[in-house]
Amino acid sequence: MNRSAYVRALRSEGARLAGAAAGSLALPVPTCPDWNVADLLFHTGEVFGFWRRIADGELAGPEGYQEPDRPADDELVAWYEDESARLAAVLEQVDPAEPRWSWTARRDAGFIQRRMAQEAAVHCQDALLAVGRVEPVDRALAVDGIDEFLTHFRRPEPPAGLPADGVHLHATDGAGEWTVRPGDGGWQVVAEHGKGAAAVRGSASDLLLWLWGRRGQETLEVFGDAGVPAVFHSGFIRS
Repeated sequence: MNRSAYVRALRSEGARLAGAAAGSLALPVPTCPDWNVADLLFHTGEVFGFWRRIADGELAGPEGYQEPDRPADDELVAWYEDESARLAAVLEQVDPAEPRWSWTARRDAGFIQRRMAQEAAVHCQDALLAVGRVEPVDRALAVDGIDEFLTHFRRPEPPAGLPADGVHLHATDGAGEWTVRPGDGGWQVVAEHGKGAAAVRGSASDLLLWLWGRRGQETLEVFGDAGVPAVFHSGFIRS
């Protein structure tokens, strides 16, 4: 995916999130314990505002950032939509190669463009689940999100008990395969077919949402050692 595709996804997923949230702010969010939809909307809008300031150069990093005041609930959806639109406008203009702060080894505006599209997609799913709607993530966005997740959300070391053969992930609705193994004191991730101690198969959307803890393993097919996917799943950081 490129800059234009990420911005389109941010706008589309962001609007879908706002649409689900409108009129449902008091509902609990089952995938974010202790949050209701209003909390989810404020969190997402705040994240958008922080990264907009990083992307446009207003902030060089998290130092000096101040959390915004939370709007009243009757102003929250409009506030969120404004934050989403302002972020999209900045990301549409900035060169992906421009150096920018991030918490990963990749420090450019392209990281932000990708991260914000994926942030919107996952939190859109939180809102949809809160209102009882089960809808997939766009396939191309989901494939990109799996790659981003496996690249940037690993814990420093694989979990104890993950077999040397690791796990093979296979999207069943089109191209998309990843083999993830422990090795060289860390992780080895290759976007290709391989044989793991377990294979996990499902649509790209279901794989992504399982990785992020937004769907259970029961939505997927597992071959090989049935206990390995849970061990593998524990080796990642989620929010």
